[in-house]
Amino acid sequence: MKILAIESSCDETAAAVVEDGRKVISSVIASQVEEHKLYGGVVPEIASRRHAEAIVPVVRQALDEAEVTLENIDAIAVTYAPGLIGALLVGVNFAKGLSLSTGIPLVPTHHLRSHIASNYISNAELKPPFMCLVVSGGHSHIVMVEDYTKMKIIGRTRDDAAGEAFDKAARTMGMSYPGGIELDKVAEKGDPFAFKLPRPVVHDAPYDFSFSGLKTAVINLIHNAAQKGEELKKPDICASFRYAVVDCLSSNFLKAAKDYNVNKLVIAGGVSANSLLRSTLKNECDKLGYKFYMPDKSLCGDNAAMVGSQGYYEFLSGNVAGTDLNAYATMSIE
Repeated sequence: MKILAIESSCDETAAAVVEDGRKVISSVIASQVEEHKLYGGVVPEIASRRHAEAIVPVVRQALDEAEVTLENIDAIAVTYAPGLIGALLVGVNFAKGLSLSTGIPLVPTHHLRSHIASNYISNAELKPPFMCLVVSGGHSHIVMVEDYTKMKIIGRTRDDAAGEAFDKAARTMGMSYPGGIELDKVAEKGDPFAFKLPRPVVHDAPYDFSFSGLKTAVINLIHNAAQKGEELKKPDICASFRYAVVDCLSSNFLKAAKDYNVNKLVIAGGVSANSLLRSTLKNECDKLGYKFYMPDKSLCGDNAAMVGSQGYYEFLSGNVAGTDLNAYATMSIE
């Protein structure tokens, strides 16, 4: 079964053709990062306009690279939530029009579920149930994946997402958007114990995260030093901050796995490309005898291949939409 997948939830216009939920035949991404760098983050209006300009050539290229036509496509999967509403609407309306004109079934697909599904592409043997840490610029969740389309949130951030904290800390240090990637690279040369940063805890919810205080702590550290004319070593700040964020993420994730008696752990989302998070969880899982899975780094960011993977399982479960499908800026993964 071949799925044509479309993704436009933020600042990447993407299309892919995926077979049977696991095999990527083609994957095309048109990124807007260079343009949004000028503003230090994604500008929703600009993102929507660029999606509208790119979506036709991107979809056409995905079909051409897969050497298929729409006659060979069994379903069209599209990200409809969550994300920037204007950006989502471009993808959703394009997919609706394509479905209406061709009669190909339309499959609404959740963005975070798709991130989890990126692991099905990278790990052929992976099947639910398992517990997943989903970490990105806008989301930080611990999710129990009971089946391909049945999920339950175990923990979540109460304020900033981990990726957002990384990007804001990086911007304070003068790094360009998206700063989290550069921060990760600079941190490799620093001392993670150079600065003592807090580990926020949500006392009434042991699996929940809170990164706002940690983000503020590192920003205040940088600003206070600047006001005193002191020069801090950027690699040490990056390493200390990265270590603190990864410590919070991995500690809660491993505690949840132990308490729920789960020994199959998975990570997903843009921050799952973070080198320290990957190595920390792999080492801890090896010590505990847990199975650990992570997506290929090329699949950690937003892409349509992951949408095609999750869309396949949504289609098998009977999740098909009509022309009344709408986009939603927020929606629970459940």
